[in-house]
Amino acid sequence: MKLQIVPASTGLSWVKLGVKTFFRQPLAMSGLFFMFMAVVSLLSVVPFIGTAISLGLVPAATLGLMAASREAVAGRFPMPVTLLTAFRSGADRTRPMLVLGGLYAGALLLVLGLAALLGPAGGTPVALTDGEVTPEAMRSAFMSQGMWVAMLAYVPVLMAFWHAPALVHWHGVSPGKSLFFSAMACWRNKGAMLVYTLGWVGVFMLMGLVMSLLGAMLGGASALNLIMYPMVLFMASMFHTSIYFTFRDSFDTGEPPELADAAA
Repeated sequence: MKLQIVPASTGLSWVKLGVKTFFRQPLAMSGLFFMFMAVVSLLSVVPFIGTAISLGLVPAATLGLMAASREAVAGRFPMPVTLLTAFRSGADRTRPMLVLGGLYAGALLLVLGLAALLGPAGGTPVALTDGEVTPEAMRSAFMSQGMWVAMLAYVPVLMAFWHAPALVHWHGVSPGKSLFFSAMACWRNKGAMLVYTLGWVGVFMLMGLVMSLLGAMLGGASALNLIMYPMVLFMASMFHTSIYFTFRDSFDTGEPPELADAAA
């Protein structure tokens, strides 16, 4: 296995492949993502350790969704058990994934702690009224020094953990090395990753516009809320479906893509 350098235009292909693969198995992909979010939400309410445990499961859930994408590419229906891929290959693969989850939880809690220490800079946050996102609330959020520091600090964390679950589980790379290789792959393919990010931003903005228009045509805020939640679920599921392709094209495993996809 070695790093592959791809052109910047590949980032747009990753977006397209994510959307295309999602629509091959829309119920399965959105259902798996909903299951993951439901488990995280339930764990988060557990006092003291719930948040840390839910964060620690993120790498394993990411791998499960990547495995589901491989199944969909191969023309198979991803079953719910696919979400547990990280824990189905014996202790030799489970332990490193748990270590990776602990590292992710620790890194993200540090980022959030740093943001909390800095606190809001530029005024008291404006509270939401009846769940409505007002221009004042948005301005207050963007004026928060803590938010910007958290976003900047999270970028290297995201790069380090982006490919790490797949490297640990599918290729037996140690958690520490997987973080280094993942960060290096993201950096060397930064052009493609930037286009990929901008591509999804464009998709999300377009869907937001479509939802706003549909809400206005169907009767305002109540109709918009009815449309918004399933659409957000579908969009998030599409995005997570596309993550697999960023890994597949960033590393040469010595196998043709078709064989690599069928190997799951």
